[in-house]
Amino acid sequence: MEATSSSISVALQPPTYGNLITVLSIDGGGIRGLIPATILTFLESELQKLDGEEARIADYFDVIAGTSTGGLVTAMLTSPNEKNRPLFAAKDIKDFYLKQGPKIFPQNRCPLFPHVTKIIEALSGPKYNGKYLHSLVKEKLGNTRLHQTLTNVVIPTFDIKQLQPTVFSSFEVKKNPSIDALLSDVCIATSAAPTYLPAHYFQTRHPSGEVRDFNLIDGGVAANNPALIAIGEVTKEVSRGSPDFFPIKPEEFGRFLVISLGTGSSKAEKKYDARVAAKWGVLSWLTEGGSTPIFDVFTQASADMVHFHLSTVFQALRTEKSYLRIQDDTLRGNVSSVDIATKKNLDLLVKVGQGLLKKPVSRVNLDTGVFEPSSEETNEEALIRFAKILSQERLLRHARSPHGHMVP
Repeated sequence: MEATSSSISVALQPPTYGNLITVLSIDGGGIRGLIPATILTFLESELQKLDGEEARIADYFDVIAGTSTGGLVTAMLTSPNEKNRPLFAAKDIKDFYLKQGPKIFPQNRCPLFPHVTKIIEALSGPKYNGKYLHSLVKEKLGNTRLHQTLTNVVIPTFDIKQLQPTVFSSFEVKKNPSIDALLSDVCIATSAAPTYLPAHYFQTRHPSGEVRDFNLIDGGVAANNPALIAIGEVTKEVSRGSPDFFPIKPEEFGRFLVISLGTGSSKAEKKYDARVAAKWGVLSWLTEGGSTPIFDVFTQASADMVHFHLSTVFQALRTEKSYLRIQDDTLRGNVSSVDIATKKNLDLLVKVGQGLLKKPVSRVNLDTGVFEPSSEETNEEALIRFAKILSQERLLRHARSPHGHMVP
């Protein structure tokens, strides 16, 4: 039996009809979202080779998770258009960043005194007022709410009033309608990086009439790499006995297929050290070296802890081939920034994504924290392999499901 383009118009059947639970995770990282957008463009093109030009990323994953800029990508991949198909193809997301990035992050108009300007901004409020981003997101996503996405999504944020994470989850919204927010509000909230963009306040109304307040900032302060949260949401569904999922024993963790996309980091640059940081006050933690060390530390720490955990589990169960983390920890200079949106830097970020495809699959060294090549397979070859698995899994589910109506 062979997949056909006509089968793509049918929704992905639940994992209970298949062999795998498929997860896509996209890190936060501001304008560096161009890196995973470039990689997703390649993955979607491979799926289209197999299943026709109408194939979209959302047609293959049981859950897509994203934090900050990754949350915005997640929403664009899963929001329905008027034909109930994904609002954006992956290639459109790359174009979105290239076109809108300079307007979301307008560059400093006083280049002679950049450090002074950054100090003034740090003292006077967020670096960007966010008005253009907010209007753009509301225009693109319209009135779409969390429960309307074309596949399950998981988007972390952090509530600064409650001082705890707030996770917007398709799984949870079925039981807790108070989190059924507009996707535009969720995206604005998960992208509200401290010092860069303002915190976001909004309300939802429960069907009973009860109003819930949200006071949210960037999900990156809690989970810049949301892969583990996504797996946790699925695990909760399994433990609750959801008919959409098959029971999973601990030794069957390898039945998860996980693609986790980073947005790059400057870890290998080693630009901070304890001797210098020991002298930093508040301003230095906010502005040192033209960067924001405190935010770099929080986001990198949460991303790495998730990858450490997943690498350890998949390696222990000898199912490494089911987990693909694509990340570049060697970024340097402007390309490692979250908000330098000049044409030159945007072009460099696309090249980083394209270059990552040619690099060997790497896994983190659990002793050093450094990404090291783990096989002769390149990321591009791994994605081609994953595309075939995803296509076959979709076909299998539709063949087994009474609702699939697959064409032999």
